[in-house]
Amino acid sequence: MKPAVFLDRDGTVIEEVGYLNRLDRVSFFPWSVDAVRVLGDAGLRVVVVTNQAGVARGYFDEQFVRATHALIDERMRNGRARIDGYYYCPHHPDGRVASYRAECDCRKPKPGMILRAARELDIDVARSFVVGDRWLDVEMGRAAGATTVLVKTGYGLEDDDRPDGLEADRVADNLMDAAGWILRTLRGQA
Repeated sequence: MKPAVFLDRDGTVIEEVGYLNRLDRVSFFPWSVDAVRVLGDAGLRVVVVTNQAGVARGYFDEQFVRATHALIDERMRNGRARIDGYYYCPHHPDGRVASYRAECDCRKPKPGMILRAARELDIDVARSFVVGDRWLDVEMGRAAGATTVLVKTGYGLEDDDRPDGLEADRVADNLMDAAGWILRTLRGQA
């Protein structure tokens, strides 16, 4: 089993634009491809885990989510980087689309996406990291038993939904800063 880095998508890999509903609104941070490449080159699996409640709310469909991930994949390949898997939650308990209106185990902060990826991709969650721009990413990582990094991009430290007593293992400026800390941490464990 290999360790992985679980990355939030919006606000961490690509810029936060609210409900992303058109491909022309996808904008990468300048460091994202390089950060994913160095993590992969270090032997880590890189997995995107993202809430996509816009499906349940009727703003876009799952085909659009897959098209967005295909666009991210293309950009990563062009930069010699690779995402090993994409896991998303299309549900929301208040969704307008009945088939997606649900309480589920995959919606962050629950750890369902990480646990599924761990089974499917042979990942050792206890040796893995979760990187995101919201406290619910940190909470999900804690629930799964991973090390957590909160990045200041996207919602970053402006996210007011911090549960009492919740701390990230590291607060980083951005994904590249997080990648450097992760690699230094792993070297220290060797």
